[in-house]
Order: sequence, then C-alpha cells, then structure tokens
Amino acid sequence: MKTANAGPAGKGGECAQRDVVLPFVGSQAKVQKSGMIFPQNLPERSWERIGTNLREVVNSSAWWLADWLIYGETTYGWRRYKEAIERTGLDYQTLRNYAWVARRFEHHRRRDGLSFAHHAEVTRLSPPEQDYWLRKAEQQKWSRNELRRAVRASLAAQSEQTEAPLSGDDAQEVLMLAESPAAGKRKQKVTTLTIELSADQLEYYSKAAAAHGLSVDKWVTRMLDTADRPAAGKRTA
Repeated sequence: MKTANAGPAGKGGECAQRDVVLPFVGSQAKVQKSGMIFPQNLPERSWERIGTNLREVVNSSAWWLADWLIYGETTYGWRRYKEAIERTGLDYQTLRNYAWVARRFEHHRRRDGLSFAHHAEVTRLSPPEQDYWLRKAEQQKWSRNELRRAVRASLAAQSEQTEAPLSGDDAQEVLMLAESPAAGKRKQKVTTLTIELSADQLEYYSKAAAAHGLSVDKWVTRMLDTADRPAAGKRTA
C-alpha cells in the first residue's frame, strides 16, 4: 500500500487529504486514508473482488505487525516497542498480544484460510491440539466465534469427565464400601508410570487425544483402562 504525495496545504496550515494506492483497487475507486469513494457504475463483480482483497489485508495485517515487531525486538532490542507504539499508534498490550500469538505459530503452521483471530483462540492449547482445531475450523468453515464455542465445549466436557459428581445412589454405594471392614483390603496402590516417547510418537498421540477432547495423559489412561483384561476369577496360563 502506498500513499500519494500530499497536495498543497489547505486553510489553517492543514495538509490536503492524501490518496492511497491499492493495486487491487486500481482506478475502480478512489482510495483515501479516511475512506473509499466508488463510482456509481462499478460492476458488482469488481465490488466483490475489492471486498475479498480488503478482507485479506485486514486478516494479514495482524500477522504482518506481529512479525515486524518480533523482528525489531529480536534484532534491535526490547526498546523497539516504544518505536512500534509510535509508528503504529497501537498500545503496548495490543502489540504484545500480536507478538505472543505469532510466536506460538511458526509460519508453516499458519492457515491462510483462517483469520489471525482464529489462531488466537487456540494459542493456549498444545501445538497438536492447535493444529487439530484449526484444521477442523477450516474444513467446517467456522467463524472465530464458532471455533471458540467448539473448543470451550470440548474443554468443558473434558472437565466434566474428570470431575463429574456422583448421583445419590452411586454416592451412597461408595460410602457403604468405604465404611465396610474389607474396604482397606480393596484399596489399590497408586503407581506412577513413566513412558518415554519419541517426538513423532508424542505428536501422533497428542492428535489422537485432541480428537477425543482429552489431554495426552488422560487419553493414555483411558486406553489402558479399556484394554483387554483377564476375566474375573480366571488365571492366565
């Protein structure tokens, strides 16, 4: 995007409004810093193309600002945030948020079909979970809000599975078992199991867990719980 040279100063010493050059608009409309003026006979298809391109500019500008900021911070030092605030007119926290999201997504993991806001919705998840939800959002053509609702519903379901309260009958049964003389004999020793995984295995299992709305450790525990066991009262050979 380029800005044409300012014209002669107007009354009161104010500079005349500058025109902005947008290649995808060309001569189809007059673009100024404070707006866009369209001719009355602009074809509908031209109007649609301009809108599509403007959407891409808006979606990309956050990534551009974030990468520009990260480069400046990495190359010239943290004091460049002051320069960034002066150059962009954005506040410090907004710029920090842009940079934080960008750092969570390497360029090859960013999806052009989704907005910066889509990516921001899943930044707190693990990378495999981020990839899973972004891929699903792209396939389902979810808006940012639809993605947010889906992720929150999945996290809520996961939390309910972990902390679901017992019904009245179930709670009473647990209480009776706990108070019975044989309760101590039935207590099982809790053992911590450590499993070493390669990076590829971890990525694979993380994606499988994310597909079920679970963390890796909870998914592995579920798989172990549902594995085939010897029938009660029978001994293995």
